[in-house]
Amino acid sequence: MVARTLPTAEAEALIDLTRELAAAELAPRAADFETRKEFPREVVRTLGKAGLLGLAYPEEHGGGAQPYEVYLQVLEELAASWMAVALAVSVHTLSCYPLAAFGTDEQKTRWLPDMLGGETLGAYCLSEASSGSDAAALTTRAVRTADGSAYVVDGVKAWVTHGGHADFYNLMVRTGADGPKGISCLLAPADTPGLAPQAPEKKMGLRSSPTTQIALTSARVDADRLIGEEGQGFTIALSALDGGRLGIAACATGLSQAALAYSLGYAKERAQFGRPILDFQGVSFMLADMATQVEAARSLYLTAARLRDAGRPYGRQAAMAKLFATDTAMRVTTDAVQVLGGYGYVEDYPVERYMREAKVLQIFEGTNQIQRLVIGRSLAKDGA
Repeated sequence: MVARTLPTAEAEALIDLTRELAAAELAPRAADFETRKEFPREVVRTLGKAGLLGLAYPEEHGGGAQPYEVYLQVLEELAASWMAVALAVSVHTLSCYPLAAFGTDEQKTRWLPDMLGGETLGAYCLSEASSGSDAAALTTRAVRTADGSAYVVDGVKAWVTHGGHADFYNLMVRTGADGPKGISCLLAPADTPGLAPQAPEKKMGLRSSPTTQIALTSARVDADRLIGEEGQGFTIALSALDGGRLGIAACATGLSQAALAYSLGYAKERAQFGRPILDFQGVSFMLADMATQVEAARSLYLTAARLRDAGRPYGRQAAMAKLFATDTAMRVTTDAVQVLGGYGYVEDYPVERYMREAKVLQIFEGTNQIQRLVIGRSLAKDGA
């Protein structure tokens, strides 16, 4: 069990609750749902009823009013039992951010309680097939109707987590000229006419987490669903991604912790040449490196979270945490397969799934090459 330093007794109780839920509701189901490629909507709804889908938001609209450092440690605990469910919580939290941070009081009162209470599930639509890392080049266009009452949206969004299962979609769309200043954010309900989720992508890992394209064909979104002002969408998107990157860092750390714990347990019990393989330096040193990397990843994301909680700039640290924690997840899960040898390569043991899941963490919420670009630009601007 991970030893944690938490800011309050309430936070300690929350982590204990999360561990109990993860052990009872997540871990026993993960392999089966992954095999069947089925999204565990009811499991996510259960987490919502337990208050885990609005932890990082104020109590005023039904949130948990928890510091980000606590919310992220909850994500880590969930990811250690079932990565796809932790990702669902992270993506939903990200999807609530535009409304919570940039919406009007009337918009928040109208929609935010159901979001934070887990009654509705969110999706975040930024990427497109031809503008993944270059998000400012998106082409999905929204044109305001002559009477100003709605936007008509045409285009295709790509790599949408919860596509086909979400109740609302944050659409980053072009309402103005080319470039970042022409992008706006619309909060579209799932039943918007002309909004059509496509067939799920066939992925290497995270198979119980649906990823689809969203086709928008003359989709009519009411004008009162514009979040922020026209032209503010790219600012909203970048602001949301800083927090989202920390969510992925926490998920990656949880996955790494699961791989470390499983391979350590295996190394204690697996005997070769009359001794547990943990007694052999080649194995014990590998596990020592794995444990060190996991602790470092955890420390990095917590440092960034504490900056965020203190109201200080944390974008560089968020990029560093996402970069390091996801690269660590790839290394640690690969080493976990190696510790198990041939058994690590078969589906009877979970580490092959961990390894497949780790790969995508280096890609979404900004590839790790983009994280290095963000860090490098920050260094050039602000110094070390």
